[in-house]
Amino acid sequence: MSFTDELAGVGDPVWDAIVAHPMIERLGEGTLDEAPFRYWVRQDYVYLVEYARVFALGAANAPDLRRMGTFAELLDSTINTEMDLHREYAAEFGISEAALEATEPSPTTRAYTDFLVRTAATGTFGDLVAALLPCMWGFNETALRLDEQGRPDHKQYAAWIAMYAGEEFTDLTEWCKDLMNDVAAESTESERERYRDIFETSARYEYRFWDAAWREEEWSV
Repeated sequence: MSFTDELAGVGDPVWDAIVAHPMIERLGEGTLDEAPFRYWVRQDYVYLVEYARVFALGAANAPDLRRMGTFAELLDSTINTEMDLHREYAAEFGISEAALEATEPSPTTRAYTDFLVRTAATGTFGDLVAALLPCMWGFNETALRLDEQGRPDHKQYAAWIAMYAGEEFTDLTEWCKDLMNDVAAESTESERERYRDIFETSARYEYRFWDAAWREEEWSV
């Protein structure tokens, strides 16, 4: 059994909860009101900025040139391609680039991204990979499950499913799983236990990120 097979026991209940969440259910059906999704699009832009920092730290902390190069490519792709695509996607919902840039992180976005960046900055390379994996795995698993049900008529929701269920993102998810397995194979049992804990925390934040969008979460005071 691979290490990610073990992590599936941690992740699967979270992916089940995400797919059962009313925001994801209605996204898959095409019946989701656009207001919470616009909220999600704006918060996801904030998230991508910090996600890029994690890739930068991955390149800095990678133990060999091959992995350093891969994280450098992911950093470049995120900043110079994915964020442009996100701006274009946001525009389809009437969200301007200025509005994206002005988005204040929600409490959940702040907590999740602070956790990711702190783990990447102060932990080991294995800690970084464990923190990073749930974002890719969770999106891919969610989109694949929705895709099995048939894509909705809503153009933008169907495009979201197509992107994250697509071959390119699935390959990226498999790469991150393989990297996690490689790192775990070189680690002690206590290190692997720490990776499980970090993975579970990130996975839980993935659920909370969707739930915060559904509630259009704001600061209480």
